Amino acid sequence: MTTRIDEPVRAAAGPTRRARRRRGSRTALVHATQIAVLVVVLGGWQLLVQGDQKSIVLYGLPSGIYDRLRAWITEGTAIGSLGSQIWTTLQEALIGFAIGTVLGIVCGIALGRIRFLSDVFGPFIKVLNAIPRIVLGSVFVLAFGLGLESKILLVIVLVFFGVFFNAFQGTREVDRNFIANASILGASRWQVTRQVVLPSAFTWIIASLHVSFGFALIGAIVGEFLGGYAGLGVLIKNAQGAFDANGVWAAMVIMAIVALIAEWLITRLERRLLRWRPTQLTGPDL
Repeated sequence: MTTRIDEPVRAAAGPTRRARRRRGSRTALVHATQIAVLVVVLGGWQLLVQGDQKSIVLYGLPSGIYDRLRAWITEGTAIGSLGSQIWTTLQEALIGFAIGTVLGIVCGIALGRIRFLSDVFGPFIKVLNAIPRIVLGSVFVLAFGLGLESKILLVIVLVFFGVFFNAFQGTREVDRNFIANASILGASRWQVTRQVVLPSAFTWIIASLHVSFGFALIGAIVGEFLGGYAGLGVLIKNAQGAFDANGVWAAMVIMAIVALIAEWLITRLERRLLRWRPTQLTGPDL
C-alpha cells in the first residue's frame, strides 16, 4: 500500500478547515441571537408603550426615536446640523482622550519605576481620584467658560486616572528577572524602561483604553450638559427640558454608535500593537 506525500498535509489542514467552519457557524449564531434580542426588546417596548400618551412622554417609542433621528439628519436640530453636534462632542472627547492617555502613561510608568515619585505623589493622586468628577466639571465650567476648554479638561481628568492606574500596575507587574538581565547586559535605565517595561505594561495600558474612551464620551457629554453651546450633551439637555424622551434616546443612540466604532478601532489597534502575544486559548466555555 502506498501513501501519498500530501496526505499528512491534508490531515493537518482538515481540522483547520473544520475549526474555521465551526467559528463561522458560531459567529453567525451569535449575530442572529443578538438581532433576535434587539427585535424582542424594541418590539416589546413599542407594544407596551404605544397607545398610552403618558407613557410615550415618559419613555418614548422606538418608532419615535427613529423619526427623531431622521428629522435631525434631514432637517437638522434646533441648535444646528446634527453633524456639527456630533463633531463638537467628538472633538472634545478625542482631544481629551489623547492628552489624558499620554499623561496617564507617562505618569504611571514614571511613578511605577521611581519609588521616590510614587511615595511623594501617590497620596495626592489618590485624593484627586476620590473627588467626584461632576464637581470638577462645574469648577471647569466656572473657570474656563462654556467653550471646548472646560469639556476637554473634564475628559482629561476622567481618562487620566484609568490609564494611570493601569500603567502604574503594569509597570509594577513586570518580571524583575527581565529587568535584571537587561541591566546586566549593559542597558541604561531609559533603555530598560523603553525596551522591557513599556512593552510588558502595554497589555495593561491597551486594556484601559477600552474603558477610557467611554469615559471620554461621558466627560464630553456631562461637560456640555453642565454648560455648553453645542454638542450631544446640549441636545440631551434641551430634549429633557422639553420632556422629549425620544430626543434623549436618539442622542444616546448616536453616542452608542460612536462608542462602538471607537471600540472597533481600539480593538484593531490592540491586535496590531500586540501581535507578539501568544495566541489566546480557544475552546468551550472556561
